[in-house]
Amino acid sequence: MEIIFHAHHATIPEPLKGRAERAVLKFGRRLQRAVDAVVRFEDDGPTRRVEIVLHAPKQRNLVAEGRARSYATALTDALARLQAQIPKKNPMRTRVRVAALATRSA
Repeated sequence: MEIIFHAHHATIPEPLKGRAERAVLKFGRRLQRAVDAVVRFEDDGPTRRVEIVLHAPKQRNLVAEGRARSYATALTDALARLQAQIPKKNPMRTRVRVAALATRSA
């Protein structure tokens, strides 16, 4: 998966870029078909903004934005919003499937 970083009027520390990259790769694996992602860092006066756009074929783009006084906090907010948009495995279906497999093998 390709990750593109944009910094508008901003200087981003490497550890913060690394954290964003690891999180986006993790969410890309959960989507299973993510093609690329764009992570934008913007500095506008006292407000820092981080926007993450995750692209996957035959799905709508997942867009998340975080605003705060620091990039780290804005990135945390954006990642939380992105995570909320990614579908989760259904735990009931998983339990039913495991129970069905257990009864077949017994």
